[in-house]
Amino acid sequence: MATERDSAAGDGAAGGTARDSAVGESSATAARDAERERLFLELRETGSQDVRNRLVESYAPLVVYFAKRYSNRGVPDEDLRQTAQLACVKAVDRFDPTLGIKFSTFAGRTIEGELKRYFRDKTWAVRVPRSLQERSAEVRKTIDAMSADLGRPPSVQELAERTGYSDDEIIEALDVQTAYRASSIDLPAGTKDDGPGHALAARLGETDGGFHQAEVSMAVQSLIEKLPDREREIIELRFFGGLKQQEIADRMGISQMHVSRLLRRALDQMRVYLPAGD
Repeated sequence: MATERDSAAGDGAAGGTARDSAVGESSATAARDAERERLFLELRETGSQDVRNRLVESYAPLVVYFAKRYSNRGVPDEDLRQTAQLACVKAVDRFDPTLGIKFSTFAGRTIEGELKRYFRDKTWAVRVPRSLQERSAEVRKTIDAMSADLGRPPSVQELAERTGYSDDEIIEALDVQTAYRASSIDLPAGTKDDGPGHALAARLGETDGGFHQAEVSMAVQSLIEKLPDREREIIELRFFGGLKQQEIADRMGISQMHVSRLLRRALDQMRVYLPAGD
């Protein structure tokens, strides 16, 4: 019997300790809320920067909470915290304690809105229209929900029926998700047969100098065709046939000096034909 009484007494003491702890915590919360309410009223009356800073600091746990909700999405945690912190500052500046709304509710919407805006405007590797970003997010959520219901990923037609978008709009929303984050061209790519060190950059094309050479050749040929027959023949033998001036003279039965004059005159004439700025 004594043991039972001792046990009951111990349970009662433990229960009392828990109740005392809960009461103490509740009192501390009430005191903190009252102090915050007083600070908000003081801020509205005085606009004190010190009061503003104290309020922002007191809601630091709220900032951390929302920042963590958006972590592990490819964005540094520090960037998320800074975005959430700035949103908290805006919420403090705009909050009106006389409206009867809890600041945590008001600030939560503001912080979450700023974080969503950050992901929408700052984290896409390629600039995508806002309407397409929102459609992509809606389709992504619909895929998650339907996958849970069906036990498999939904088809494009099923997504179109659920969301009301056309098949093409669903496909566009799926394709745009690849624009969210760019991959480095130095990352390994290809199959195992490509071997180590085979990067995406190795697959990219490069400027072919032959295209420019082809354009120049076509332009020169059009100028040559405007020359008289003899001058055209001399130009072709000299620059395309690789003959020296004396060899051209022997072939055409004229002096080397005459060939030199004709060659100079042909080149001068081609410069005249050349369009301005080329």
